[in-house]
Amino acid sequence: CPAEIFVGDTLCYFAGMTFAVVGIIGHFSKTMLLFFIPQIINFLLSVPQLFHFIPCPRHRLPRLDPELNKLNPSEVEFKKSDLKLLGWLMLRFFSMTKFIRYREYTNNDGERLISTTNFTIINTVLCWFGPLHEETLSRILILIQIVLGSLLTFFIRYYLVKFFYDS
Repeated sequence: CPAEIFVGDTLCYFAGMTFAVVGIIGHFSKTMLLFFIPQIINFLLSVPQLFHFIPCPRHRLPRLDPELNKLNPSEVEFKKSDLKLLGWLMLRFFSMTKFIRYREYTNNDGERLISTTNFTIINTVLCWFGPLHEETLSRILILIQIVLGSLLTFFIRYYLVKFFYDS
């Protein structure tokens, strides 16, 4: 089970800083940045909630369905009237591109509400593939990291070098 070996935030922060320092001091910051493509995608996907264009709950991790032992995308619910134009445009864009799911409905008080999945790469994978066991979800995320973070980086660095690098 992947959760049994999670090393915690401190090691993750330390490892990220180590990569950054090595890339900067070693003068290969562009190559190092390419390794972080999935993390950059996750940040760009999270921007609407991080900058409060769309309400951001305290926890955005998937929720467990104990009966099926599978993870479902977490959701945030808010009044439609609380959403500004830019937030509405972002919600529509990410919904049309299938990065999130959202629905509008009316509650018992007659208020229009919106429920949307949270804007993270983990929830996006769950939107694409449906409820998944934690091990399967972890394997898909590792595969994304390998394909987008490593293979694409090496392909750009060694085969498309003349388009991205000076020398």
